[in-house]
Amino acid sequence: MNEMTYEKLQWNELKEKLKGCCSSELGQQLVEQLQPSSQLKVVEERLRETSEARTLVDMDTHLPMAGVAAVHRTLSKLEKGMMLEPADLTGIADFLRGCRKIKQFMQEKSFYAPTLSSYSQSMTELPQVEKEIATIIANNQVASTASRQLGRIRKAMETTKGKIQERLQKFLRNPAYKEMIQEFFISQKDDHYTIPIKATYKHQIEGVIIEQSSKGSTVFIEPAVVAKLTNELSIQRAEEAVEEYQLLATLTGLVAEHLQAIKVNIELIGQYDFAFAKGKLSKQMEGNAPRVNEHGYCKLVDCKHPLLGSQAVPLNFEIGDSYRGLIITGPNAGGKTVVLKTIGLLTLATMAGLHISGTTETEISLFHQIFVDIGDNQSMENALSTFSSHMKNISDIMRVADHRTLLLFDEIGSGTEPNEGAALAIASLEEFYQMGCIVVATTHYGEIKRFSEQHDDFMNAAMQFKNETLEPTYQLLIGMSGESNALWIARKMELQDRVIAKAKRYMDEKEYDFAKVRSEKIRKPRFVKQESESVYEYAIGDKVKLLESGESGIIYQERNQFNNVVVFYEEEFIELNVKRIALEIPATELYPPSYDLQTLFTSYEERKMEHDLARGSKKALKKLQKESRDRKL
Repeated sequence: MNEMTYEKLQWNELKEKLKGCCSSELGQQLVEQLQPSSQLKVVEERLRETSEARTLVDMDTHLPMAGVAAVHRTLSKLEKGMMLEPADLTGIADFLRGCRKIKQFMQEKSFYAPTLSSYSQSMTELPQVEKEIATIIANNQVASTASRQLGRIRKAMETTKGKIQERLQKFLRNPAYKEMIQEFFISQKDDHYTIPIKATYKHQIEGVIIEQSSKGSTVFIEPAVVAKLTNELSIQRAEEAVEEYQLLATLTGLVAEHLQAIKVNIELIGQYDFAFAKGKLSKQMEGNAPRVNEHGYCKLVDCKHPLLGSQAVPLNFEIGDSYRGLIITGPNAGGKTVVLKTIGLLTLATMAGLHISGTTETEISLFHQIFVDIGDNQSMENALSTFSSHMKNISDIMRVADHRTLLLFDEIGSGTEPNEGAALAIASLEEFYQMGCIVVATTHYGEIKRFSEQHDDFMNAAMQFKNETLEPTYQLLIGMSGESNALWIARKMELQDRVIAKAKRYMDEKEYDFAKVRSEKIRKPRFVKQESESVYEYAIGDKVKLLESGESGIIYQERNQFNNVVVFYEEEFIELNVKRIALEIPATELYPPSYDLQTLFTSYEERKMEHDLARGSKKALKKLQKESRDRKL
C-alpha cells in the first residue's frame, strides 16, 4: 500500500481511534506499527484474535493492566551497561507483578479465548526477582533493612545528626551570640548545618562561611563546634553510598540475567493490550468478523463506514463474481465518494485483522495492492492541473497493478473535454480489466455508463434519490443507472418543457432534429394518413389507456418522428409507441379551452413556486436559489 491510499481512505484516522482503546503505551506502539496484510493465514489469525478479545470484552472482563508500565527506557539503560536506580527497579518489579496477573487471567479464559490464552504460555514469571527487589527497595529508595551494614551505617548517621542538632541548638541559646544571629533556626546547605549570621559579625564567629544571601546582609556559617561532627557525617554518607551502590549493582545484575525473558513479556503484554483494544473497538462499532478470500470477491451486507458513527448509512455492495467492474453514476452529494471510501477502508481494516460494522454474511477479498484516485490532486509545484494529476496517478497505477489489485476511482476522466475524458476513462478501464484488477469507479459521463451497460464484466450502479424531492438517501442500487441533476435544475429554472424533453431524448438517442423551419405556422390535422392507415394525432392532455396494463395515463408530449409519445403515468414520464396506447377521452372534452394543461404534470408545491416567482416573491426566489445550491453540493 502507498501513503496516498492510507491518506485518502483515512486509514491513519482509524488507527488513532484504535489507539484510544489501548490501556498502555505498549499497545499503542503496536497500533502504530499495524499494517494490512494480503496473506490469508495471517489475516485469519488476526481476526481470530479480535473475535476472542471481543468475546471477553462482551463478558465485561478487563485485562488486569494495573502496574504494567512501559519499561523500554529502563531496559535501554541496562543494555548500555548503566546501573538501575531504585525507581527503575520498582518499575521492573511492578511490571513483573502485572505479567504474573495477566498470565493467570488469560489461562483462566482458555475456554473462551484459546488462541489468546495460548500466548500466555510464553510469558515468564520471575517471582524471585520480584522478591529481591521488594526486599532491597522501598518507596523508591534503598531500604535500611537491605543489609546489616547499611542499617548500622544509617543508625550511626542518625546519631551524628542528633549530636550536631544538639550543639547548634546550644549555640542558638547562647546569649553571647544573640545580637549576631539574623534568624534563630538551623539551615542545611549542601550537607552542612549552618546558622544565619548578620554579615557585620561574620568575622566574630568561629566557623566556616558556607553561603551568603543574595543581598549580602546574611551569611550562613557552620560553627566550629560542629566541624568535627560534620566531617564524621560526611564519612558515614560515603560509606552509605558505597553500600547502596553494591546493593543496586546486585539487583541490576539480577535483572540483566533475565533481560531476554522480560523482553518477551513486554511483547506479550503489548500484544494482549492490542488485542483487547481491537475487541473494544469491535464492540463500539457493533462489528463482526467478515469472511475472507483471495480471489477478488467482495460482498458488503449492511456495512457502515467506521468513522461516521451513527450517521453512516448501511452499504450493500458486491463485486468479483458475475462482474469485476462497477460504474456508479448519479448527481453530486449523493454519497458516491463515501461508497468508495467505505469499500476501501473496510478492506484495509479487514486485512489488518479488525472487525467491521456489517453482518456476518459480509465477505472481503484480500488484495496485494489498493489504489485510489479520489479528490483534486493538482500541484502548483509540479504544474499539474486536476486532469493532469488524475492521469499521472492512473499512469503510475497502471505500471504496478496486477490481478490482486483493487482500484477505486472517483469521477474518472473528469477535468477535461467530456468526449476525450470519457474516451480516456473507458480505455483505462479496459486496460485495468484486462490486467485482472477489481475496479470501482464513479462518473457523470453517459459514455462510460453506456460502456458499462454493454460490457459483460461491468455493472452499473446508482445512488438512490427520493423521486418526490430528489433528496439523496445515500443507498447504493446495483444494476441501475443514476441521472444527473441538470434537467431537474433546468425545470426548476422554468426552461420550457419541450426543450427539456428534447434534451432528454438527445441524451438517450443522439438523434438530433435538423428539420428546417418555415416562417408560417402550419396547423397539423387531427388525423394524418401514414402507411395507408389513419393514426390519431395525440394532443397534450388526452387521456389514454396503456394497452399492456389496462391502466390510464395522460399525454405529456405529442408524437415524435419515431411514432413515440410521452405519457404521464403514476407520477412518472414514460415514452411509448402509439401502437401501445388507445385514446379514452380527448383533452378537448376534459378541459376548457383556456385551461393550463401543464398543471396536470406539476405538483401543488411546484405550481405555488411558479406563481410566487411570477409575482416577484423574494422568499420564493431565495428558496429556489438555495435548492439550486444544494443540488450542486
